[in-house]
Amino acid sequence: MRALRFLVPALLTAVAALGATTVAHAAPAKYVALGDSYAVGVGTWSYDNPSDSCRRGPLAYPRLWAAAHPSTTFVEASCSGARTADVINTQVPKLTADTTLVTIQVGGNDAGFVDVLKQCILTIDDKDCVNRVEQAKNIARTTVSPALATTYAAVRQAAPSAKVVVIGYPRMYKIGGNCGIFGLSDTERTALNSAADVIAEITAVRAADAGFTFLDGRTAFDGHGICTPTPWLTSLEWSKLDESYHPNTAGHRSGYLPALTAITG
Repeated sequence: MRALRFLVPALLTAVAALGATTVAHAAPAKYVALGDSYAVGVGTWSYDNPSDSCRRGPLAYPRLWAAAHPSTTFVEASCSGARTADVINTQVPKLTADTTLVTIQVGGNDAGFVDVLKQCILTIDDKDCVNRVEQAKNIARTTVSPALATTYAAVRQAAPSAKVVVIGYPRMYKIGGNCGIFGLSDTERTALNSAADVIAEITAVRAADAGFTFLDGRTAFDGHGICTPTPWLTSLEWSKLDESYHPNTAGHRSGYLPALTAITG
């Protein structure tokens, strides 16, 4: 009986300690979204404030993920037009030590893909488009790749315990698909797809080097490029040129969101 009297308080102390540990692990999660126009919903044509240059909207995949996880604190730092330097200087400061999840999608603007698209849209000769794409691919290899490494290092330093998912860009076109009599040639479309492949390969390597998870946009959007029956990307819109070639509502809802959820739960 004497041994039992000593054992009961010890057991109660152990149970209390276990309870305290459980409470500590149940702390609210925090998700911070970093990135460019692909991460804010440009192409969904639905924005919180159309006059805001960041053009954040409710139908972007980070918002959709956050809506499906209401117990998670959500911070949207992404902004249209962002480059890696912008992410480091204005978005990474939104990360904190208690951040548990980060998504980051950036690099396309560093490579000058907006200018590439304009060149391919406005040029008459396929060669001009192909040459400009090759320039962008070279910039991606020589400049964007180390910039991504620096950016990812800044993310890890600011959020040392977070799971970080690097979101990739999709290929834009189905080659040989039905795009009507207008639009880019298959030569130009193939060149643009090759640029998407280069930036994806570079991003995947840098993500792996940083210990981050890479979500391949090419896989997520497979079968739903421009010129398919169910495209998940906006095609050329002359009245909304800066919104062309971005994920549409279906791209965020049925492309990026399920892929992200499969990684994070």
